[in-house]
Amino acid sequence: MHVHLIGVAGTGMSALAALLAEAGHRVSGSDTAFDPPVGPYLQELGIECLEGWRGSNLHSNPDLVVVGNVCRRDNPEAQEAMTRGLRTVSMPGALAEHVLSRRQPLVVAGTHGKTTTSTLLAYLLRQVGTDAGFFIGGIPLNFDRSSRLGAERSPFVIEGDEYDSAFFEKVPKFWSYRPAAAILTSIEYDHVDIFPDARTYVGAFRKFVELLPADGWLFAWAGDPLVRDVASEAPCRVRFYALDGDDCGDIQPMWLGMPAPGGTMDLFGGGSLCGRATLPLIGRHNARNTVAALAMASEAAGAPLDRLIAALPGFRGTKRRQELVGVTNGVHVYDDFAHHPTAVKETLAGFRERLAGRLIAVFEPRSATASRRLHQDAYPDAFASADVCILAPVGRSEIASEEKLDTHAIAEAIVERGGQARACGSVDEVVEAAAAQAGPGDTIVVMSNGRFDDAPDRILLALMNR
Repeated sequence: MHVHLIGVAGTGMSALAALLAEAGHRVSGSDTAFDPPVGPYLQELGIECLEGWRGSNLHSNPDLVVVGNVCRRDNPEAQEAMTRGLRTVSMPGALAEHVLSRRQPLVVAGTHGKTTTSTLLAYLLRQVGTDAGFFIGGIPLNFDRSSRLGAERSPFVIEGDEYDSAFFEKVPKFWSYRPAAAILTSIEYDHVDIFPDARTYVGAFRKFVELLPADGWLFAWAGDPLVRDVASEAPCRVRFYALDGDDCGDIQPMWLGMPAPGGTMDLFGGGSLCGRATLPLIGRHNARNTVAALAMASEAAGAPLDRLIAALPGFRGTKRRQELVGVTNGVHVYDDFAHHPTAVKETLAGFRERLAGRLIAVFEPRSATASRRLHQDAYPDAFASADVCILAPVGRSEIASEEKLDTHAIAEAIVERGGQARACGSVDEVVEAAAAQAGPGDTIVVMSNGRFDDAPDRILLALMNR
C-alpha cells in the first residue's frame, strides 16, 4: 500500500511514517521543510520527502492520504485529495486502523506527564523481554526512534493526546486509540484554543474512559479530585495509585509509593511491600509516573514486577524533559517542556529537592494556554522553588493584549513576596540575564513548549564565553 502523509515532519506524523515503513508500506510525505533531525531520519527510513504542499504531490495516486493536525482546510494537498476522492484520514485514524487494531493498546492520558510516563512504560516492557510497540510524542533517550511496531497482539504503548485530530475531525486524538488499558495521570484545564471551558475539557476524558472495555484496566492518580470523579465512571477494573502524603480523599490507593532516602521509593501493592525502587527522574510528579508505569506493566501487561523494578535505573528519560544540555564553569543547564503552571511548579520543586546551589528558572510562555491570562495568578506561586526567575516575552504575537499573559505583573508579584525576578523584552535579554546571574554550583532550568530560539544552547554558549 502507498501511504502519503501531509505534514510528515511533525512529531506524531513522522512517528506514524516510521511505523508504516516498518510495516512494509511505501511511504511518502510532504512538509514545508525537512530540517535535522527529522528530515535525515525520514530519508534513512526510505520515506520519500517532498518539500512544499502542492497538488502535484498526489499525482502518484496513493492508496491512503493522512492529513496531519498542522494542515488547515485550505491546504492544497488536502483539497486535492478530497476533490479527487482519494481515501483521506487523520493521523489517529490511520494509527487506529493500521496499527492499534492488531495490538493491545496501553494508553497514557492526562494533562501532565503523558510523554514521560509512556516512555518509561515502553522502556520497562521492552527491558523485561516484551516485544511491546510504542508511539510517543517525544524523543526517548533509550531508543533510536519514537515509535516501534512490536509484535502483533502484544502491548502497544501510546501517548494519549487530548488535542484535536484534524480540521475535518475536531475530536480528541485519544478517542481513536481503542484502549485495552489506560493510565490517567491528571486532569487540569488546558488547550484553551480547542476546549472553550473546563467542563468541555473534562468531558473529553469522561468519553475516553467510557471507551475502556469491561475486561480492561484504568490506573488513576488518587490525588486528583477530577481524576477520581472521572475514574468512578469507568466500566472496567480501576486501580488507584498515589504517593505517601497525597490527598486522596476517601480513596485507599491500591498502588502506593513511599519516597525513601537516596532517590529511592518503597513500592506497595495492595498493602504489601513489593520492593525498593530507584527513581530514575527527580520530583514527586515523576515518582507518581513511576508508580503508574510499574502498576500498568505488572497488572495489565503481566510483566514480572521484580524485573521491572530492577530495570528502572537504566531509564534515561525523554528529550526536553529534565534534559541536561551541558555543564560549563560549574553551571548545569537543563531544558524542560514545562509550560502549564502546575508543570512548572512540580518541575522546579523536583530540582529544588536535589540541589545545593541556586536554582535559576528561565521561562517562555508559548502554548495557547500559557500565553493567555487564564493562569495569571498561579504563575508567581509556580516559581516559588526558584531563587531567581527570568521571564521571556509571550511567544505568540497573535494574542490580543487584553488576553495576553502579563509577565511583568508576574515578576512584580514574585518580588513582592521577597523573591528575585525579571521580565525581559527579548530572548537575547533572557540569555544575557541568565548567564549573568549564574555562578559555580548553580542550576539553570529553561522551560518552554517551543524552540525558545534555542535559548538553552545559547545560555550554555554565553556561560562558556563569559
